[in-house]
Amino acid sequence: MSIIQTIREKGAKVSVVLIALALLGFILTDYVAGKNRSSGPGTSGNTIGSINGKKINLEDFQKTVDQTEANMKQQGYPQGPSTTQQAVDQAWNQQISQVLLNSEFDKMGMKITKKELGDILYGPNAPDDLKRQFSDEATGQYNPIKAKQSIDQMLKDKNTPAAQKEQFSNYIDQLEQQRKSEKYNSMLTNSSNVPRWIIEKQNADNSQLAKISLVREPYSSIADSAVKIEDKEIADYISKHKDEFKQEESRSISYVSFNASPSAADSTEARNRAQTFKAALDSTKDIDQLLASEGATGFYNGYISGKTIQIAVKDSIFKTPVGNTYGPYLDGPSYVVAKMLGARQMPDTVKIRHILIATMQQDPQSGQMFPIRDSVVAKKLVDSIQTAIRNGSNFDSVCAKLSDDPGSKDKGGIYENVPSGNMVAPFNDFIFLNPVGAKGIAKTEFGYHYIEILSQKGSSASYKIAYLPTDIVASQETDNAALNKANQFAGDSKDLKSFDDNFEKTLKPQGMIKGLGMNIGPNDPQVQGLVSRTFVKNIYSAKRGEVLKPERVGSDYVVAVVTEVLTEGTKSVAAARLSVEPLLRNKKKAVLLKKKIGTITTLEAAATALGGRQVEAIDSIRMNSKTTSALGYEPKVTGAAFNPANKGKVVPEVLDGINGVYIIRVDNVSATPVTDGNVADQRKMLYLQAKQNPANNPLNALRKAATIKDKRAERY
Repeated sequence: MSIIQTIREKGAKVSVVLIALALLGFILTDYVAGKNRSSGPGTSGNTIGSINGKKINLEDFQKTVDQTEANMKQQGYPQGPSTTQQAVDQAWNQQISQVLLNSEFDKMGMKITKKELGDILYGPNAPDDLKRQFSDEATGQYNPIKAKQSIDQMLKDKNTPAAQKEQFSNYIDQLEQQRKSEKYNSMLTNSSNVPRWIIEKQNADNSQLAKISLVREPYSSIADSAVKIEDKEIADYISKHKDEFKQEESRSISYVSFNASPSAADSTEARNRAQTFKAALDSTKDIDQLLASEGATGFYNGYISGKTIQIAVKDSIFKTPVGNTYGPYLDGPSYVVAKMLGARQMPDTVKIRHILIATMQQDPQSGQMFPIRDSVVAKKLVDSIQTAIRNGSNFDSVCAKLSDDPGSKDKGGIYENVPSGNMVAPFNDFIFLNPVGAKGIAKTEFGYHYIEILSQKGSSASYKIAYLPTDIVASQETDNAALNKANQFAGDSKDLKSFDDNFEKTLKPQGMIKGLGMNIGPNDPQVQGLVSRTFVKNIYSAKRGEVLKPERVGSDYVVAVVTEVLTEGTKSVAAARLSVEPLLRNKKKAVLLKKKIGTITTLEAAATALGGRQVEAIDSIRMNSKTTSALGYEPKVTGAAFNPANKGKVVPEVLDGINGVYIIRVDNVSATPVTDGNVADQRKMLYLQAKQNPANNPLNALRKAATIKDKRAERY
C-alpha cells in the first residue's frame, strides 16, 4: 500500500505502481512468471504437480502462493494456517486455469496488440482502480490522459524501484490474460443457439393436455427383504456407469479431544502477574521501553477520540486521572492494565494538506520498510519547502512536484474528514492538537511532512492510553495433565475396536464426546474445526485402523483413529451400495410385478391380477410438468401419455416407473391455445440463460478433460 495509506490505514488512494498489487488477488496471479519460469531450467525435478503433462515448478508455485497470501492480507484476511491453505488452493486453481487457457490461446494464435492494451488501460472499461485514481474531482469522470502521463512518468523515472516496475509489468500481463480469457469465453458462449423450430415445437408440445386412466402397484408392496442384491450386480452397475461413481482420495477419522486450556488457577496466576505490572506502569518514565520489554506491541502514542475507543471498561478508564493506572481487567484471553497518559478536548475530524519528503518506503509484498533518502537530506528539503511556501510559493505546485505521497500529491496534498487515530501518532497529534491555520513540520517513520491545518469539525474528549496485557496461558501442570490423559487413552487404544471400547468405558461416562471427521481431503487445512495442516498430513501417513499419537491442535490434545481410507478412482461396491441397491432392488421388484400382471388386456384385468387395485383417472397432464399431485414424478408415464401411437388405447407394456409399475390407458389428448408468448423473446431469453449459466464456462470443460496430477499434499 502507499505510504500515506499506511499512515492513515484507510481512505487514501494508492499510487499507479501499487494499483497492480491491489488487483493481483482478483486477476490470474503472476501470469508471466508462471509462463516463463515453468519452462525454464529445474522444472523437471522439484515439482508440485502437473497439468496435461506440464510440470509445475515448486519454487515458482511458492512465489505465487506468497503473493496470493500477501494480497489476502491486504484485503483483511486473518493471518494463520487456514489463510495460508486458502492461498495454496487459490494459487493452484489459478495455475490450472492459466495452463489450460494458455494452451487454448496458443492454438488460436490469440494475442493482445499494443493498441488493444491502450484500450484496456485508458478506454471506457479501464480497471476500476485506475478510474478511482485518475478521476477528475469536479466531474467524477476518468481522465485517461492524466493516467497515461503518470504511468509513463513512473516507468521512465530512474528513482522508481526495479521491484515496483516488475510488479507493474506483471499487472499488465495479468490484464492481458484477463482480456484473452474474456475473448475466449465470449467466442464460445456467444455461439450458443436455440433454433426457432425447437421453440415452436416445445410450445406446441406444452399446449397439449392428456387424460389417462391407470392401475399402479408401488414397489413398497414387496418387502425389501424378499429381494437380494448381490455384490456382482452392484459391480456390474458401477462398471456401466463409471462417471457417476468417481471417487476422490479421502480419509475419515474418529477422535477425542483432551482440553489443555488454561485452568482457573492459571487465570488467577495471570491476574497476579498483571498486578505486578501496575506498579511498573505507575513509576516508569519511558513507557515505550517498558511496553517493548514486556512484548506489548502496537502502542499508539497519540490521542484518540473517546467515541472511537471500543473497550468494555472504557468509561472506568476515562475516569482515571492522568498519570494513574486502571486494572487489571479481563479483556478476552488477557488481563490488562491501562495507564492514562493524557486527556483533552480535540476535534472529531480535520481537513489538512501536506507534502511528504520520504526517507522510508514500504515494500507492498513483504511490508518491510526500506530507505529511499538520507534523513539529513530530507530535513533540509522539507525546511526549504517550508521557507518557499512562507515566501509565497504555490502550495499545489510544490506538492505536485516534490511530494512523495502519491495518494494526495495530485489533489494538492489534501485529506478531508480525517478522524483521530488513523494517522501515525506524530502526524495525528500535530493536526489534532494545533488550531486551524497552523503550519509546521512533523517527522514520522516515513519521513518529514510539511502540514497545514485547513479546517476542523466537532469536539469531543480524547485520550492517550497505554495498555499492558498479560496473556492467560496454560501452566505446565495444566498442559501435562491433559497430555497424560491423552497418552493414557492412546496407549490403551491399539486399533479401531479398542479405541471405541475404551471411549465407551472410560471417557463417555465423564461426559466427553467422540468427534467424527468425514471425507478429509489430502490438501484440507483442517478437520471439523481442528485447524492443523500437520494433523491432516499425519492422518494421511496412517493406515486404516491405526491410532495416532496425541497431537496438540489449538488448545486441545487430540487422539484420532483412521476409520476409512478411500483412494482416487471408482467407488467400491460397499461405498456404492447405499445408492445403487435401491435402484437394482426396484428393477427386480418390477420384474416380479410384471410377471404377476401377465399379459395386459384391460385395466380391469390388471387391477384384478394385482389383488383388487382400483382404476384411477388422472386429468390435465401437461408434457412440461415434471410432477402432478396425482401422479408425482413419473416421466415414463408422461411420455407414454403423449405418444400419438397410444391415443385411445391401453399401452401394451407395463411401465416400470420411479415409484412402482403402471398400466395406463390414454383416454384423450387435446390442445389448448399456445400462450407462451413471442418466439423471438423466448429464443433471446434461452440464449441469455445459456450465456450466464456457470456450468457453460469453457474452463469447466477444459478442466474435466485435463489430466491433473496434484502433489501439493507432499509439500504443504
